[in-house]
Amino acid sequence: MAINHIRCLRGFITIKEIGGLLGRRTFSAGGGKAKKGSKGGGASDAPKASILTKEVKSTTVVGANILKDGADPKILPDSEYPDWLWHLLDKRTPLSELRRKNTETLPYEDLKHFVKLDNRASIKENNSIKAKN
Repeated sequence: MAINHIRCLRGFITIKEIGGLLGRRTFSAGGGKAKKGSKGGGASDAPKASILTKEVKSTTVVGANILKDGADPKILPDSEYPDWLWHLLDKRTPLSELRRKNTETLPYEDLKHFVKLDNRASIKENNSIKAKN
């Protein structure tokens, strides 16, 4: 019976349109003004989109302010920031490459990184052994 109805409707509406109608989430239109003293915001309560000039965007970090009464921090020249900041995103050598090298000739930072990665790998291996048992 339902198949016959679908065949009749097939000429009028495509299956894609039916899926769009059935799978679409609709909301009621909030036409008219909100009642005085009612909860919920109207269109007038929505914050206005601020228009920022290119000069402001290039000199301040917009949206980084966490204080209620504070202002967005200014972008400083590169010389004002510490040296370690520029090395945070540098690629570190992977464990497989560090294992191939002689540990006695590694620099201190690479040796620390090797110990950290080796400990992490041994913990993962122990956990996988325990999970199998």
